[in-house]
Amino acid sequence: MADGNSETKSSNQMWGGRFASGPDAIMEEINASIGFDKKLYGQDIRGSIAHATMLAHQGIISAEDKDKIVHGLNTILSEIESGQFEFSRRLEDIHMNIEARLATLIGPAAGRLHTARSRNDQVALDFRLWVKEELQRTEKALTGLIAAFLDRAEEHAETVMPGFTHLQTAQPVTFGHHCMAYVEMIGRDRTRVRHAIEHMDESPIGAAALAGTGFPIDRHMTASALGFAGPTRNSIDTVSDRDFALEFLSIAAIAATHLSRLAEEIVIWSTPQFGFIRLSDAFSTGSSIMPQKKNPDAAELVRAKTGRINGSLIALLTVMKGLPLAYSKDMQEDKEQVFDAAESLELAVAAMTGMVRDMTIRADRMKAAAGSGYSTATDLADWLVREAGLPFRDAHHVTGRAVALAEQKTCDLADLTLEDLQSIHPQITAKVFDVLTVEASVASRTSFGGTAPNEVRKQIAWWRARN
Repeated sequence: MADGNSETKSSNQMWGGRFASGPDAIMEEINASIGFDKKLYGQDIRGSIAHATMLAHQGIISAEDKDKIVHGLNTILSEIESGQFEFSRRLEDIHMNIEARLATLIGPAAGRLHTARSRNDQVALDFRLWVKEELQRTEKALTGLIAAFLDRAEEHAETVMPGFTHLQTAQPVTFGHHCMAYVEMIGRDRTRVRHAIEHMDESPIGAAALAGTGFPIDRHMTASALGFAGPTRNSIDTVSDRDFALEFLSIAAIAATHLSRLAEEIVIWSTPQFGFIRLSDAFSTGSSIMPQKKNPDAAELVRAKTGRINGSLIALLTVMKGLPLAYSKDMQEDKEQVFDAAESLELAVAAMTGMVRDMTIRADRMKAAAGSGYSTATDLADWLVREAGLPFRDAHHVTGRAVALAEQKTCDLADLTLEDLQSIHPQITAKVFDVLTVEASVASRTSFGGTAPNEVRKQIAWWRARN
Protein backbone atom coordinates (compact mmCIF):
# COMPACT_ATOMS: atom_id res chain seq x y z
CA MET A 1 0.00 0.00 0.00
CA ALA A 2 1.36 3.42 -0.90
CA ASP A 3 2.04 5.88 1.89
CA GLY A 4 0.32 9.25 2.16
CA ASN A 5 3.15 11.19 0.54
CA SER A 6 3.11 9.01 -2.56
CA GLU A 7 -0.66 9.35 -2.80
CA THR A 8 -0.35 13.13 -2.65
CA LYS A 9 2.35 13.08 -5.29
CA SER A 10 0.26 10.82 -7.51
CA SER A 11 -2.76 13.10 -7.06
CA ASN A 12 -0.83 16.18 -8.07
CA GLN A 13 0.56 14.38 -11.11
CA MET A 14 -2.99 13.46 -12.09
CA TRP A 15 -4.06 17.09 -11.96
CA GLY A 16 -1.07 18.07 -14.08
CA GLY A 17 1.94 20.31 -13.67
CA ARG A 18 0.09 23.54 -14.25
CA PHE A 19 -2.22 22.89 -11.28
CA ALA A 20 0.45 22.18 -8.67
CA SER A 21 -1.91 22.79 -5.76
CA GLY A 22 -4.45 20.22 -6.97
CA PRO A 23 -8.22 20.51 -7.41
CA ASP A 24 -8.52 23.97 -5.84
CA ALA A 25 -6.30 25.46 -8.54
CA ILE A 26 -8.34 23.80 -11.27
CA MET A 27 -11.58 25.09 -9.74
CA GLU A 28 -10.19 28.61 -9.65
CA GLU A 29 -9.07 28.32 -13.25
CA ILE A 30 -12.37 26.99 -14.60
CA ASN A 31 -14.55 29.24 -12.43
CA ALA A 32 -12.89 32.60 -13.01
CA SER A 33 -14.40 34.83 -15.69
CA ILE A 34 -12.68 38.12 -14.89
CA GLY A 35 -10.33 37.62 -17.83
CA PHE A 36 -13.19 38.42 -20.20
CA ASP A 37 -16.14 39.78 -18.23
CA LYS A 38 -14.13 42.79 -17.07
CA LYS A 39 -15.34 44.21 -20.38
CA LEU A 40 -18.67 44.69 -18.57
CA TYR A 41 -17.32 47.08 -15.94
CA GLY A 42 -19.19 50.12 -17.28
CA GLN A 43 -22.50 48.29 -17.42
CA ASP A 44 -21.96 46.78 -13.97
CA ILE A 45 -21.29 50.17 -12.40
CA ARG A 46 -24.25 51.79 -14.19
CA GLY A 47 -26.53 49.00 -13.01
CA SER A 48 -25.28 49.26 -9.44
CA ILE A 49 -25.76 53.02 -9.33
CA ALA A 50 -29.34 52.64 -10.60
CA HIS A 51 -29.99 49.85 -8.09
CA ALA A 52 -28.58 51.82 -5.14
CA THR A 53 -30.56 54.91 -6.13
CA MET A 54 -33.76 52.87 -6.26
CA LEU A 55 -33.04 51.20 -2.88
CA ALA A 56 -32.63 54.62 -1.28
CA HIS A 57 -35.77 55.96 -2.97
CA GLN A 58 -37.74 53.01 -1.58
CA GLY A 59 -36.30 53.47 1.93
CA ILE A 60 -34.51 50.14 1.80
CA ILE A 61 -31.10 51.77 2.41
CA SER A 62 -30.31 55.21 3.71
CA ALA A 63 -29.61 58.20 1.50
CA GLU A 64 -26.22 58.49 3.20
CA ASP A 65 -25.27 54.94 2.25
CA LYS A 66 -26.54 55.53 -1.28
CA ASP A 67 -24.33 58.60 -1.64
CA LYS A 68 -21.30 56.67 -0.39
CA ILE A 69 -22.03 53.82 -2.79
CA VAL A 70 -22.48 56.09 -5.80
CA HIS A 71 -19.33 58.07 -4.98
CA GLY A 72 -17.36 54.85 -4.51
CA LEU A 73 -18.62 53.35 -7.76
CA ASN A 74 -17.71 56.49 -9.69
CA THR A 75 -14.25 56.35 -8.12
CA ILE A 76 -13.87 52.75 -9.27
CA LEU A 77 -15.02 53.72 -12.76
CA SER A 78 -12.29 56.36 -12.91
CA GLU A 79 -9.70 53.87 -11.66
CA ILE A 80 -10.64 51.31 -14.31
CA GLU A 81 -10.69 53.81 -17.14
CA SER A 82 -7.32 55.25 -16.11
CA GLY A 83 -5.76 51.79 -15.86
CA GLN A 84 -5.16 51.99 -12.09
CA PHE A 85 -7.61 49.26 -11.06
CA GLU A 86 -6.14 45.85 -10.28
CA PHE A 87 -8.38 42.96 -11.36
CA SER A 88 -8.05 39.77 -9.30
CA ARG A 89 -8.71 36.26 -10.57
CA ARG A 90 -9.23 35.18 -6.96
CA LEU A 91 -12.40 37.32 -6.94
CA GLU A 92 -13.78 35.40 -9.95
CA ASP A 93 -15.71 38.01 -11.87
CA ILE A 94 -16.29 41.69 -12.53
CA HIS A 95 -19.07 41.90 -9.93
CA MET A 96 -16.97 40.65 -7.04
CA ASN A 97 -13.94 42.67 -8.12
CA ILE A 98 -15.94 45.87 -8.02
CA GLU A 99 -17.74 44.94 -4.81
CA ALA A 100 -14.46 44.14 -3.04
CA ARG A 101 -12.92 47.44 -4.10
CA LEU A 102 -16.06 49.28 -3.04
CA ALA A 103 -15.80 47.75 0.44
CA THR A 104 -12.21 48.96 0.68
CA LEU A 105 -13.24 52.46 -0.35
CA ILE A 106 -16.41 53.02 1.70
CA GLY A 107 -16.54 50.27 4.34
CA PRO A 108 -19.72 48.55 5.55
CA ALA A 109 -22.04 50.61 3.33
CA ALA A 110 -20.74 48.60 0.37
CA GLY A 111 -22.42 45.47 1.74
CA ARG A 112 -25.84 47.10 1.44
CA LEU A 113 -25.54 47.47 -2.34
CA HIS A 114 -26.34 43.80 -2.92
CA THR A 115 -29.66 44.04 -1.09
CA ALA A 116 -32.56 42.69 -3.19
CA ARG A 117 -30.40 41.42 -6.02
CA SER A 118 -28.26 38.42 -6.98
CA ARG A 119 -25.30 37.92 -9.26
CA ASN A 120 -27.79 36.09 -11.49
CA ASP A 121 -29.88 39.16 -12.30
CA GLN A 122 -26.80 41.37 -12.07
CA VAL A 123 -24.95 39.54 -14.82
CA ALA A 124 -28.13 39.31 -16.89
CA LEU A 125 -28.42 43.09 -16.65
CA ASP A 126 -24.76 43.79 -17.42
CA PHE A 127 -24.70 41.49 -20.41
CA ARG A 128 -28.02 42.71 -21.77
CA LEU A 129 -26.88 46.32 -21.51
CA TRP A 130 -23.64 45.49 -23.30
CA VAL A 131 -25.41 43.64 -26.13
CA LYS A 132 -27.95 46.44 -26.52
CA GLU A 133 -25.16 49.00 -26.83
CA GLU A 134 -23.30 46.77 -29.29
CA LEU A 135 -26.43 46.43 -31.40
CA GLN A 136 -26.69 50.23 -31.47
CA ARG A 137 -23.07 50.41 -32.66
CA THR A 138 -23.82 47.75 -35.27
CA GLU A 139 -26.83 49.70 -36.53
CA LYS A 140 -24.66 52.78 -36.99
CA ALA A 141 -21.94 50.81 -38.79
CA LEU A 142 -24.43 49.16 -41.15
CA THR A 143 -25.94 52.55 -41.91
CA GLY A 144 -22.47 53.73 -42.94
CA LEU A 145 -22.03 50.73 -45.23
CA ILE A 146 -25.42 51.35 -46.84
CA ALA A 147 -24.41 54.98 -47.44
CA ALA A 148 -21.19 53.85 -49.13
CA PHE A 149 -23.14 51.56 -51.46
CA LEU A 150 -25.68 54.28 -52.25
CA ASP A 151 -22.89 56.63 -53.30
CA ARG A 152 -21.33 54.01 -55.58
CA ALA A 153 -24.73 53.04 -56.98
CA GLU A 154 -25.54 56.64 -57.88
CA GLU A 155 -22.14 57.08 -59.45
CA HIS A 156 -22.59 53.95 -61.57
CA ALA A 157 -26.33 53.84 -62.25
CA GLU A 158 -25.54 53.51 -65.98
CA THR A 159 -22.30 51.49 -65.82
CA VAL A 160 -23.06 48.25 -67.64
CA MET A 161 -21.71 44.96 -66.31
CA PRO A 162 -22.61 41.29 -66.70
CA GLY A 163 -25.18 39.88 -64.34
CA PHE A 164 -24.50 36.29 -63.30
CA THR A 165 -26.32 33.15 -62.34
CA HIS A 166 -24.25 30.08 -61.49
CA LEU A 167 -21.30 32.47 -61.96
CA GLN A 168 -22.09 32.30 -65.68
CA THR A 169 -22.95 35.42 -67.69
CA ALA A 170 -26.73 35.72 -67.66
CA GLN A 171 -28.02 39.20 -68.60
CA PRO A 172 -26.55 42.69 -68.66
CA VAL A 173 -27.18 44.77 -65.54
CA THR A 174 -25.69 47.97 -64.19
CA PHE A 175 -23.10 48.14 -61.46
CA GLY A 176 -25.42 50.53 -59.67
CA HIS A 177 -28.11 47.87 -59.65
CA HIS A 178 -25.62 45.33 -58.34
CA CYS A 179 -24.64 47.71 -55.53
CA MET A 180 -28.30 48.16 -54.65
CA ALA A 181 -28.63 44.40 -54.17
CA TYR A 182 -26.18 44.75 -51.28
CA VAL A 183 -28.10 47.75 -49.97
CA GLU A 184 -31.14 45.50 -49.72
CA MET A 185 -29.14 42.78 -47.93
CA ILE A 186 -27.50 45.14 -45.45
CA GLY A 187 -30.82 46.93 -45.00
CA ARG A 188 -32.39 43.66 -43.85
CA ASP A 189 -29.50 43.17 -41.45
CA ARG A 190 -30.13 46.62 -40.00
CA THR A 191 -33.85 45.88 -39.65
CA ARG A 192 -33.00 42.70 -37.74
CA VAL A 193 -30.74 44.76 -35.46
CA ARG A 194 -33.54 47.23 -34.76
CA HIS A 195 -36.00 44.45 -34.01
CA ALA A 196 -33.49 42.78 -31.69
CA ILE A 197 -33.11 46.01 -29.72
CA GLU A 198 -36.89 46.12 -29.31
CA HIS A 199 -37.03 42.45 -28.25
CA MET A 200 -34.43 42.85 -25.53
CA ASP A 201 -35.49 46.26 -24.22
CA GLU A 202 -36.42 44.95 -20.77
CA SER A 203 -34.50 45.29 -17.51
CA PRO A 204 -33.55 42.09 -15.65
CA ILE A 205 -32.47 43.73 -12.37
CA GLY A 206 -34.79 42.84 -9.49
CA ALA A 207 -35.41 39.26 -10.55
CA ALA A 208 -32.77 38.36 -7.94
CA ALA A 209 -31.58 34.73 -7.94
CA LEU A 210 -34.69 33.40 -9.71
CA ALA A 211 -37.77 34.10 -7.58
CA GLY A 212 -37.79 37.86 -7.17
CA THR A 213 -37.40 39.51 -3.77
CA GLY A 214 -39.44 40.34 -0.71
CA PHE A 215 -38.02 43.86 -0.50
CA PRO A 216 -40.34 46.63 -1.78
CA ILE A 217 -38.22 47.45 -4.83
CA ASP A 218 -39.34 49.49 -7.82
CA ARG A 219 -38.23 47.64 -10.95
CA HIS A 220 -39.84 50.20 -13.23
CA MET A 221 -37.64 52.89 -11.70
CA THR A 222 -34.41 50.99 -12.37
CA ALA A 223 -35.58 50.05 -15.86
CA SER A 224 -36.21 53.69 -16.70
CA ALA A 225 -32.91 54.82 -15.18
CA LEU A 226 -31.04 52.31 -17.35
CA GLY A 227 -32.86 53.23 -20.56
CA PHE A 228 -35.08 50.17 -20.84
CA ALA A 229 -38.73 50.28 -21.91
CA GLY A 230 -39.68 48.38 -18.76
CA PRO A 231 -38.75 45.42 -16.54
CA THR A 232 -38.93 41.76 -17.51
CA ARG A 233 -42.11 39.98 -16.42
CA ASN A 234 -40.94 36.59 -15.15
CA SER A 235 -38.05 36.22 -12.72
CA ILE A 236 -37.24 32.62 -13.68
CA ASP A 237 -37.02 33.42 -17.37
CA THR A 238 -35.09 36.60 -16.64
CA VAL A 239 -32.06 34.94 -15.08
CA SER A 240 -32.04 31.98 -17.49
CA ASP A 241 -32.65 33.88 -20.73
CA ARG A 242 -29.87 34.39 -23.22
CA ASP A 243 -32.09 34.84 -26.27
CA PHE A 244 -30.75 38.37 -26.65
CA ALA A 245 -27.22 36.99 -27.01
CA LEU A 246 -28.34 34.27 -29.42
CA GLU A 247 -30.28 36.81 -31.46
CA PHE A 248 -27.23 39.06 -31.63
CA LEU A 249 -25.08 36.14 -32.81
CA SER A 250 -27.71 35.10 -35.35
CA ILE A 251 -27.87 38.64 -36.74
CA ALA A 252 -24.08 38.80 -36.79
CA ALA A 253 -23.86 35.48 -38.64
CA ILE A 254 -26.36 36.55 -41.31
CA ALA A 255 -24.69 39.95 -41.74
CA ALA A 256 -21.27 38.32 -41.93
CA THR A 257 -22.60 35.94 -44.58
CA HIS A 258 -23.67 38.93 -46.67
CA LEU A 259 -20.26 40.53 -46.20
CA SER A 260 -18.60 37.25 -47.13
CA ARG A 261 -20.54 37.07 -50.40
CA LEU A 262 -19.43 40.59 -51.21
CA ALA A 263 -15.86 39.75 -50.21
CA GLU A 264 -15.91 36.77 -52.57
CA GLU A 265 -17.02 39.01 -55.42
CA ILE A 266 -14.30 41.52 -54.63
CA VAL A 267 -11.72 38.75 -54.68
CA ILE A 268 -12.99 37.52 -58.05
CA TRP A 269 -13.47 40.97 -59.56
CA SER A 270 -9.96 42.07 -58.64
CA THR A 271 -8.28 39.20 -60.49
CA PRO A 272 -6.59 39.99 -63.82
CA GLN A 273 -9.02 37.59 -65.48
CA PHE A 274 -11.99 39.77 -64.46
CA GLY A 275 -10.36 43.12 -63.79
CA PHE A 276 -13.69 44.76 -62.86
CA ILE A 277 -12.21 46.63 -59.90
CA ARG A 278 -8.87 47.72 -58.55
CA LEU A 279 -8.28 47.81 -54.80
CA SER A 280 -6.07 50.50 -53.34
CA ASP A 281 -2.90 49.74 -51.43
CA ALA A 282 -4.82 50.47 -48.23
CA PHE A 283 -6.78 47.23 -48.58
CA SER A 284 -4.23 45.06 -50.36
CA THR A 285 -0.90 43.42 -49.61
CA GLY A 286 1.98 42.28 -51.74
CA SER A 287 3.66 38.93 -52.02
CA SER A 288 6.89 38.11 -50.21
CA ILE A 289 8.25 36.40 -53.34
CA MET A 290 6.19 37.56 -56.34
CA PRO A 291 6.65 41.31 -56.91
CA GLN A 292 3.76 41.59 -59.36
CA LYS A 293 1.14 40.36 -56.87
CA LYS A 294 -1.47 42.57 -55.24
CA ASN A 295 -3.53 40.41 -52.93
CA PRO A 296 -7.07 41.33 -51.73
CA ASP A 297 -6.24 40.32 -48.16
CA ALA A 298 -8.80 42.59 -46.50
CA ALA A 299 -11.62 40.97 -48.47
CA GLU A 300 -10.26 37.50 -47.78
CA LEU A 301 -10.10 38.19 -44.05
CA VAL A 302 -13.66 39.51 -44.05
CA ARG A 303 -14.66 36.26 -45.72
CA ALA A 304 -12.81 34.27 -43.06
CA LYS A 305 -14.33 36.19 -40.14
CA THR A 306 -17.69 34.67 -41.09
CA GLY A 307 -16.42 31.27 -39.96
CA ARG A 308 -15.56 32.61 -36.52
CA ILE A 309 -18.92 34.31 -36.13
CA ASN A 310 -20.83 31.23 -37.26
CA GLY A 311 -18.80 29.18 -34.80
CA SER A 312 -19.75 31.52 -31.95
CA LEU A 313 -23.45 31.15 -32.78
CA ILE A 314 -23.27 27.36 -32.84
CA ALA A 315 -21.23 27.30 -29.62
CA LEU A 316 -23.78 29.30 -27.64
CA LEU A 317 -26.73 27.43 -29.11
CA THR A 318 -25.05 24.23 -27.96
CA VAL A 319 -24.40 25.62 -24.48
CA MET A 320 -28.04 26.65 -24.04
CA LYS A 321 -29.81 23.69 -25.64
CA GLY A 322 -29.95 21.41 -22.58
CA LEU A 323 -30.14 23.78 -19.63
CA PRO A 324 -33.02 23.34 -17.17
CA LEU A 325 -34.51 26.46 -15.62
CA ALA A 326 -33.27 28.66 -14.10
CA TYR A 327 -29.61 29.75 -13.98
CA SER A 328 -26.73 27.33 -14.56
CA LYS A 329 -23.02 28.09 -14.50
CA ASP A 330 -22.82 26.87 -18.11
CA MET A 331 -24.12 30.31 -19.02
CA GLN A 332 -20.79 31.84 -18.05
CA GLU A 333 -19.65 30.58 -21.47
CA ASP A 334 -21.94 33.04 -23.24
CA LYS A 335 -19.83 36.18 -23.16
CA GLU A 336 -16.63 35.21 -24.92
CA GLN A 337 -18.60 34.06 -27.95
CA VAL A 338 -20.54 37.31 -28.16
CA PHE A 339 -17.50 39.51 -27.50
CA ASP A 340 -15.48 37.75 -30.20
CA ALA A 341 -18.30 37.85 -32.74
CA ALA A 342 -18.96 41.54 -32.04
CA GLU A 343 -15.30 42.42 -32.54
CA SER A 344 -15.15 40.38 -35.74
CA LEU A 345 -18.32 41.92 -37.16
CA GLU A 346 -17.27 45.47 -36.29
CA LEU A 347 -13.95 44.95 -38.06
CA ALA A 348 -15.54 43.27 -41.08
CA VAL A 349 -18.13 46.03 -41.58
CA ALA A 350 -15.50 48.75 -41.21
CA ALA A 351 -13.16 47.03 -43.68
CA MET A 352 -15.93 46.47 -46.20
CA THR A 353 -17.15 50.06 -45.94
CA GLY A 354 -13.61 51.22 -46.64
CA MET A 355 -13.21 48.92 -49.63
CA VAL A 356 -16.54 49.92 -51.17
CA ARG A 357 -15.67 53.59 -50.91
CA ASP A 358 -12.05 53.17 -51.96
CA MET A 359 -12.07 50.69 -54.83
CA THR A 360 -11.67 51.85 -58.43
CA ILE A 361 -14.40 50.67 -60.81
CA ARG A 362 -13.11 49.69 -64.24
CA ALA A 363 -16.19 50.44 -66.31
CA ASP A 364 -14.48 49.53 -69.58
CA ARG A 365 -13.75 46.00 -68.40
CA MET A 366 -17.26 45.60 -67.04
CA LYS A 367 -18.85 46.73 -70.31
CA ALA A 368 -16.63 44.46 -72.39
CA ALA A 369 -17.63 41.51 -70.26
CA ALA A 370 -21.32 42.46 -70.23
CA GLY A 371 -21.83 41.35 -73.82
CA SER A 372 -20.01 38.04 -73.44
CA GLY A 373 -21.79 34.72 -73.25
CA TYR A 374 -24.67 35.91 -75.44
CA SER A 375 -26.09 37.91 -72.55
CA THR A 376 -28.73 39.59 -74.72
CA ALA A 377 -30.33 36.29 -75.73
CA THR A 378 -33.29 36.91 -73.43
CA ASP A 379 -33.80 40.29 -75.11
CA LEU A 380 -34.04 38.54 -78.48
CA ALA A 381 -36.61 36.11 -77.07
CA ASP A 382 -38.63 38.96 -75.57
CA TRP A 383 -38.53 40.83 -78.90
CA LEU A 384 -39.88 37.76 -80.71
CA VAL A 385 -42.78 37.64 -78.23
CA ARG A 386 -43.55 41.35 -78.50
CA GLU A 387 -42.94 41.98 -82.22
CA ALA A 388 -43.48 38.61 -83.90
CA GLY A 389 -46.22 37.35 -81.60
CA LEU A 390 -44.49 34.08 -80.77
CA PRO A 391 -45.32 32.21 -77.57
CA PHE A 392 -42.37 32.56 -75.22
CA ARG A 393 -41.45 28.87 -75.40
CA ASP A 394 -41.26 29.09 -79.20
CA ALA A 395 -39.26 32.32 -78.93
CA HIS A 396 -36.92 30.57 -76.50
CA HIS A 397 -36.35 27.81 -79.07
CA VAL A 398 -35.69 30.28 -81.88
CA THR A 399 -33.27 32.23 -79.71
CA GLY A 400 -31.43 29.04 -78.83
CA ARG A 401 -30.91 28.36 -82.54
CA ALA A 402 -29.61 31.92 -82.98
CA VAL A 403 -27.11 31.42 -80.17
CA ALA A 404 -25.96 28.16 -81.73
CA LEU A 405 -25.43 29.93 -85.07
CA ALA A 406 -23.47 32.72 -83.38
CA GLU A 407 -21.29 30.13 -81.65
CA GLN A 408 -20.70 28.45 -85.01
CA LYS A 409 -19.69 31.77 -86.55
CA THR A 410 -17.71 32.72 -83.38
CA CYS A 411 -19.47 36.07 -83.12
CA ASP A 412 -21.94 37.86 -80.84
CA LEU A 413 -25.68 37.87 -81.47
CA ALA A 414 -25.51 41.52 -82.54
CA ASP A 415 -22.94 40.55 -85.19
CA LEU A 416 -25.24 38.08 -86.96
CA THR A 417 -26.66 39.43 -90.22
CA LEU A 418 -30.36 39.96 -90.79
CA GLU A 419 -30.20 37.13 -93.31
CA ASP A 420 -28.71 34.85 -90.66
CA LEU A 421 -31.54 35.62 -88.26
CA GLN A 422 -34.28 35.36 -90.92
CA SER A 423 -32.97 31.94 -91.88
CA ILE A 424 -33.95 30.88 -88.38
CA HIS A 425 -37.28 32.72 -88.32
CA PRO A 426 -38.61 34.81 -91.24
CA GLN A 427 -40.53 37.31 -89.09
CA ILE A 428 -37.37 38.79 -87.65
CA THR A 429 -36.78 42.33 -88.95
CA ALA A 430 -33.94 44.82 -88.77
CA LYS A 431 -35.56 46.36 -85.68
CA VAL A 432 -34.26 43.42 -83.67
CA PHE A 433 -30.80 44.99 -83.65
CA ASP A 434 -32.16 47.78 -81.45
CA VAL A 435 -32.39 45.32 -78.52
CA LEU A 436 -29.23 43.30 -79.03
CA THR A 437 -26.81 45.79 -77.46
CA VAL A 438 -26.08 45.64 -73.76
CA GLU A 439 -27.11 49.27 -73.30
CA ALA A 440 -30.48 48.64 -74.91
CA SER A 441 -30.95 45.51 -72.84
CA VAL A 442 -30.30 47.35 -69.59
CA ALA A 443 -32.49 50.30 -70.57
CA SER A 444 -35.42 48.00 -71.35
CA ARG A 445 -35.58 46.48 -67.82
CA THR A 446 -37.99 49.12 -66.51
CA SER A 447 -40.08 46.93 -64.21
CA PHE A 448 -40.16 47.95 -60.55
CA GLY A 449 -36.83 46.99 -59.01
CA GLY A 450 -35.28 46.39 -62.42
CA THR A 451 -31.82 47.34 -63.66
CA ALA A 452 -32.82 50.23 -65.95
CA PRO A 453 -30.84 53.29 -64.81
CA ASN A 454 -33.96 55.30 -64.03
CA GLU A 455 -35.30 52.46 -61.87
CA VAL A 456 -31.96 52.22 -60.07
CA ARG A 457 -32.08 55.95 -59.34
CA LYS A 458 -35.61 55.60 -57.96
CA GLN A 459 -34.43 52.91 -55.55
CA ILE A 460 -31.44 55.02 -54.53
CA ALA A 461 -33.76 57.94 -53.76
CA TRP A 462 -36.06 55.67 -51.74
CA TRP A 463 -33.16 54.40 -49.64
CA ARG A 464 -31.59 57.82 -49.16
CA ALA A 465 -34.85 59.03 -47.65
CA ARG A 466 -34.70 56.19 -45.13
CA ASN A 467 -31.00 55.83 -44.36
